[in-house]
Order: sequence, then structure tokens, then C-alpha cells
Amino acid sequence: MKKNKLFLLLILVSLVAITYFSLQESQTGDNYLNEIELYRKEKNLQMLSEGFPFANNKESFTGLKYYDPDPVFRISASLSPIRNKKVVILPTNDELESRYLEYAYADFAIDGIKCRLLILEVLDQGPAKGTLFLAFADETSARETYGAGRYVDINKVPGSSSLLIDFNKAYNPYCAYSDSYSCPLPPRENVLNVAIRAGEKSYK
Repeated sequence: MKKNKLFLLLILVSLVAITYFSLQESQTGDNYLNEIELYRKEKNLQMLSEGFPFANNKESFTGLKYYDPDPVFRISASLSPIRNKKVVILPTNDELESRYLEYAYADFAIDGIKCRLLILEVLDQGPAKGTLFLAFADETSARETYGAGRYVDINKVPGSSSLLIDFNKAYNPYCAYSDSYSCPLPPRENVLNVAIRAGEKSYK
């Protein structure tokens, strides 16, 4: 009799635990989707602000285009530091150059396909000096997304062995909207042989 009661108690505890963690996971998912939605609303408002691409042409702005948010593309990549770092010079859309320093490689997999991205560090003087820069292209480039690639903001966490890459926040460089901007192109290492259907699509 006692064994039956203990068994029923264990089942009850298990059901409560499963329900609790399911609700927690659902809530976390909802919070993430809300975060992405807010991020995109703020991005639209930013585009109309002084110094941004549509500040002087607000009437023509119809809002940025995006893929539906997908948590699968919020990736924790393993980080491989580069010991003998070299300066990388990236060409820009207007035939100029931008200088960066190698920082590390980020390794991950999408749909079973192994991917590696080169993370760079900003060298130029200014408020962005020392921050990380990630530009990439993929199988959607020039088809569904901007042909010259997209960017993802990366937070530097010194000493960490992993790096968060949220492709749902991938965005177009400003030269996607106006030729008056100078935008660095992705390094050859960052042209992926996989479709990243996340983040911003082509505007036009």
C-alpha cells in the first residue's frame, strides 16, 4: 500500500515538474519573440531619425522587411581565438577600404552543415574602436536578402569560449538604401554555403 502511494506521489511530482518547465520554456519563447518585435519596431523608428537613411525621405519609407523570428537562428557558437592576429582590409561598396583586426572564429552548425565565421575587431579611431564586427553573406544573398551581405552586432565577452550570434537581428548595411553610405563587404571566409532565412530581407 505504501509503495503504491509513493509511486503515485512520484508520478504527481513528475507531472508538476514537467508542467512547470514547459510553462517556463513557453514563457521564455514568448519573451524572446517580444524582444525581436520590439527590436524591429525601434529599428524602423531609427531609420527615420536624423543621420539615418530615410531621415529626409520619410514619406517613401514603408518599413523594413523581415523573416519571421525563429529561435533556431539564435546560435551559441564555439569561439576559437586567433593567436597571431593580422590586419584585415575589407573593400567597400564605393571602392574604399576599411581596416579590421582578426579577433576569433565562431563555429556552429545549421541544418547539419558546419559553418565558420571570422569575427573582426574595429581598428579605426572613434567610438566603435575595439568593438566586434561581423559581416556575412549566405545562400539568400542577392535572392531574398541584400546582395552585398548583412551584419550582426556581436558583444565582446573577454575570456569566453562561446559567442551568441542572433541572426534574427541580422540587418542590412545602410548602402542597401542609399549609395551615399560606405559599407564594408564580408570577407571571403564569411560567405556561407547555407541559407540564413532570418533577420532582414531586401528592402526593395
